[in-house]
Amino acid sequence: MDIKQLKHALIDIETQARQAVEAASTLEQLRRVRPRFLGRKGSLGQLMATIRDYPPEQRGLAGQTLNAASQAVTRLFADHQKRIESSEVAAEASRADAFDASLPGVRPPLGNVHPVTAVQWEIEHVFQRLGFTVEAGPEMESEYYNFEALNIPAMHPARDLQDTFWLSNGMLLRTHTSPVQVRTMEKFGPPIRCIVPGRCFRYETVDASHETTFHQCEGLVVDRNISIANLIAVMRLLLREVFKRDVKIRLRPGYFPFVEPGFELDMSCLICGGSGCPTCKKSGWVEILPCGMVHPNVLRYGGIDPHEYTGFAFGLGLTRLAMMKYGVSDIRVMNSGDVRALVPPSRLAGSMIVEKQ
Repeated sequence: MDIKQLKHALIDIETQARQAVEAASTLEQLRRVRPRFLGRKGSLGQLMATIRDYPPEQRGLAGQTLNAASQAVTRLFADHQKRIESSEVAAEASRADAFDASLPGVRPPLGNVHPVTAVQWEIEHVFQRLGFTVEAGPEMESEYYNFEALNIPAMHPARDLQDTFWLSNGMLLRTHTSPVQVRTMEKFGPPIRCIVPGRCFRYETVDASHETTFHQCEGLVVDRNISIANLIAVMRLLLREVFKRDVKIRLRPGYFPFVEPGFELDMSCLICGGSGCPTCKKSGWVEILPCGMVHPNVLRYGGIDPHEYTGFAFGLGLTRLAMMKYGVSDIRVMNSGDVRALVPPSRLAGSMIVEKQ
C-alpha cells in the first residue's frame, strides 16, 4: 500500500468511526466502540504496524498521516463523550428527585444521648417550668466553698463522710454540687430558685450503687416563709414528672452539716420492685435525694439574713435516678463505655439490667 492508498483508507476509517460514534447513545456504548478504531488490534492500530513495510523515504510521511488520522478519530470520541455526559446531567437535573448541589448536606448521625444526660435535660425542663434557673460551678473547687462555707470547718467529722480527691495545687475535686449554693447566694441574693446539675467526685469503694465519679443535681430555694412542706411538695412533683407516675418514697432523718433539719428521701427500688437486690443492698430502698432546710450558718456565708429568710436545698442523684428510670442495675455501666448505654432512652428500659454480684 502506497501513501495515496493509505490516505484513502484513512478517510474510510474516519467516516466509519464518525458513524459508529454518532450511533452510540451512552458512555458504555461509546467505550465498546473505541477499541475497533483506536485499539492495538483496531483499524488504525493495524495500519500503524505497517509503517515498517514502507520504503525508508516514505516512512516519515506515512507516520505523520497515520498520526493525524488517529488524532482526528480521538477527537471524535472525546467530543461525543462530552455531549453524552452533558445530556445525562441535564436529564438528571430534570428529574423531580434530582440532587440539588445548592442544598445543605445531610448531617450524619452522631449517636444518642446518654441516659444521665437525658434525665438531666428532663429535670431542667421540669424546674424551668417552675421558675427555677439553671446554674453551674467549677468542678475543681476550693476548700472554702466545698466545706467551710457549707458549715463544715476544718477537723469537722463530716469531712470523713466525703472521701476527697485533693489536688497538688491545694484545690480539690468537688464532692457534691452544694458549693454552688453559696456561690449563687453571693451572686444573686434572695429570692433564689435554682438547680445546679453537675459532675461530682468521691474517693470511695466502687460497687453496684457507688462510683468515684457521678452526677448530681443541686436544688436551692431561698425566700420568706419557706417550709419543709414546700420541700416535700417539690420533691413529689419532681419524681412524678420524671417517672410519669407516683412512686413509693419515704422520708427519714439524715445528718448533713449544711441543712437543719436534714432528711434522706429514699424511693422504692425499681430494679427489684422493693424485694431486695445488690443495687439497693437488699433493703428494697435506694437513697435518691438528700435534702433539708438550709442551715442558718450557710445563709450567713451567702450574705443572707437567716432571721428574715429561710430555704431548702436538695442534692438529687442524677446517676441513680437514671438507673431507676431505665432499669440499670449497676452504676458502673454508666461510665464503662458499654454500648448498651448508648441506645435511645426510649428503648433503654429493660435492656441494661446487669447483675454484678
